[in-house]
Amino acid sequence: MIARDERQMAMALIDEAMAQGARQAKACEVVGIASRSFQRWQNTGLSDRRQVFERPPPANKLDAQERQAIIAMCNTDEFRSQSPKQIVPTLADRGIYLASESTFYRVLRAEDMLQHRGRGRPPTRTDTPRACVASAANQVWSWDITYLASTVKGWFFYLYLFMDIYSRKIVGWEVYDTESSEQAAQVLRKTRLAEANAPEQEVILHADNGSPMKGATMLATMQKLGVVPSFSRPAVSNDNAYSEALFKTLKYVPGYPTRPFADIEAARQWVMQFVQWYNHSHRHSGLKYVTPVQRHEGRDIEILAQRIRLYEAAKQRHPQRWSGKIRNWKHEPVVSLNPMRDDAMKKAA
Repeated sequence: MIARDERQMAMALIDEAMAQGARQAKACEVVGIASRSFQRWQNTGLSDRRQVFERPPPANKLDAQERQAIIAMCNTDEFRSQSPKQIVPTLADRGIYLASESTFYRVLRAEDMLQHRGRGRPPTRTDTPRACVASAANQVWSWDITYLASTVKGWFFYLYLFMDIYSRKIVGWEVYDTESSEQAAQVLRKTRLAEANAPEQEVILHADNGSPMKGATMLATMQKLGVVPSFSRPAVSNDNAYSEALFKTLKYVPGYPTRPFADIEAARQWVMQFVQWYNHSHRHSGLKYVTPVQRHEGRDIEILAQRIRLYEAAKQRHPQRWSGKIRNWKHEPVVSLNPMRDDAMKKAA
């Protein structure tokens, strides 16, 4: 936009040049304006006739105080190492609603405070075997063995880990210095007793095709305890996805030791602390960010209902900030291990 005094000066220069015999188009080109603009100024005057609309700020925009509240909350000692997906549900359980996860991410991104911390590659999808479905705790378990490095090169400790797929709770574990079907059977026996399952209650136990999983002692113990075996397809780790995901959580957690374990007791001590944190403090992304123990004991239903009430109240206070429904905090009553895809179901039919 050219100021009025600059227009007057431009018109005076062009008029002077034209009086000396210059063409209007060339004179306008030298001054830096279009010939049509010069003609319009001559006909309608020098006032700017363009309409200018002042747009009001969006009604759903956060004010400076609300943005600072989000930044301050994310920088507290409690939340500075957590993502908004962990922070927002925690605040919701305390009756505090500042904004949605997407708003948290947008504010942090604008302040250059958001960094990707993941190191894993995107997951790949494969066809899955027959599904195992759990609608309550202690219906379907998954288990596997993972290595824990020791200070001796080539020598490992072996973590036997049993989990409930409905609640993701670690229901049994032990660390040994060898792999064997006998030791797996011992962990299964203790897990069955610890969960106080009735002998007539059937439990499906899913595992891969390793020798400890298919050993005679393990299979005999499963039959005696009323546990039904389920196995992955050969060389397909995704068939045991819950255990694989748990091992990744275990080895990528910030507290995982940077140095190998000095002895088996050190390994057991660390795993015990991890299990305590994972079961009672970790807000699981697959459980609508409740802890595995809350899900296992059925307390997640009331927790999620309270979040729904909180979000509904927040929406009523500021309806202009919500483009649609509130976040889905509904309780998921069924969990499937290796659910069948639509094309596989059509072939089976």
